[in-house]
Amino acid sequence: MGRSPCCEKAHTNRGAWTKEEDQLLIAYIKAHGEGCWRSLPKAAGLQRCGKSCRLRWINYLRPDLKRGNFTGEEDELIIKLHRMIGNKWSVIAGRLPGRTDNEIKNYWNTHIKRKLIARGIDPKTHLPIDGCSDHSALSSDRQTVSVAAAPQSEETLQPSVENRLQTICFCYRLGFQGSEACSCHKSYAKSFVSFQYPPLEEGQQA
Repeated sequence: MGRSPCCEKAHTNRGAWTKEEDQLLIAYIKAHGEGCWRSLPKAAGLQRCGKSCRLRWINYLRPDLKRGNFTGEEDELIIKLHRMIGNKWSVIAGRLPGRTDNEIKNYWNTHIKRKLIARGIDPKTHLPIDGCSDHSALSSDRQTVSVAAAPQSEETLQPSVENRLQTICFCYRLGFQGSEACSCHKSYAKSFVSFQYPPLEEGQQA
């Protein structure tokens, strides 16, 4: 045997909800909670199907619903979640307080898909569309970053001869290289032998 229907079709309204019906549903849930949706319509005095009452409450009447347009932060969160789990709208709605799965699904189909396509992104795979300019720009940006991050050549890092000469200490110029008072580095001394001053002869004054 199949599952029995939640209501008798002959005695239920199937048109748009009226303000009076909304008030009856709101008043009942405030007093008794949601409870069992199959028995709620009769207990609340509504000629409605239990499923219709549940959808009406969840999508339109519950007090924590978030009204108004989606924000940019919500858009990006929906895109991120859709990239991870696909069309699981109820799961996505659980991460966006005040938004319903049906609302998010409709918003995806009418707005976000177009936004992704405009960015050059496939809304199904979330990968760049072949031949799109954004993908080329991304590759160009990566090359630019790579070039900018390249290390400098040794020539640019080598100090000039003039700067090196300035590092030779006074003791070295007087011919006392290697003494305790000499502070020159040996590698500098080897590199600039041609610039050495001859040692003073005995009896010569500095």
